[in-house]
Amino acid sequence: MTVRLVRQAASLLLSYPDADWPATLDLVAGSLAGARGPAAAALTRFCADVADVPPLELGARYVATFDRDRRRTLHLTYYTDGDTRARGARLAEMKALYRRHGWNHEDAELPDFLPVMLEFAARVPDAGSELLAAHRPGLELLRLALRDAGSGYEAVIGAVCSTLPGASPRDREAARALARSGPPTETVGVEGHRR
Repeated sequence: MTVRLVRQAASLLLSYPDADWPATLDLVAGSLAGARGPAAAALTRFCADVADVPPLELGARYVATFDRDRRRTLHLTYYTDGDTRARGARLAEMKALYRRHGWNHEDAELPDFLPVMLEFAARVPDAGSELLAAHRPGLELLRLALRDAGSGYEAVIGAVCSTLPGASPRDREAARALARSGPPTETVGVEGHRR
């Protein structure tokens, strides 16, 4: 199974399940048919697990999973930069990276939204692999948080992680540090600040 197929399938499966979700799910499941390997098996299992879930119910699960917990966000620069000015610079760098490789991301989502990053990585494997590897600690933290929450989306993130080199001890320690401290914060303009 190609890495590109895993990444594109994961990109679609990690997108919000809107009215087109049943067709998207059929497309992904069909693309995975006959594919071999643990990542393909994990993605196929996820497709089967959610096949009978109405899109509205799955949408509610999606929001509860990814939009209500800081440790389960799909915006990967949040893990390393939080809501700081540094995050804005990192987002601009990602947009520039996409443009340098001929991909004009015009989605309403920020460039650090994991489905966007995965689509880029499926289209531009070398640069996409480097981008995902740079965010490996955040991916690991997300995977562990999904596991702890008992979410089926853990299988999708696990499949994505399997397309990258194994997590290094440094990646694991960075993920543990993120889990302990959370993302960075800035106190500029916070009440109590004195000139």
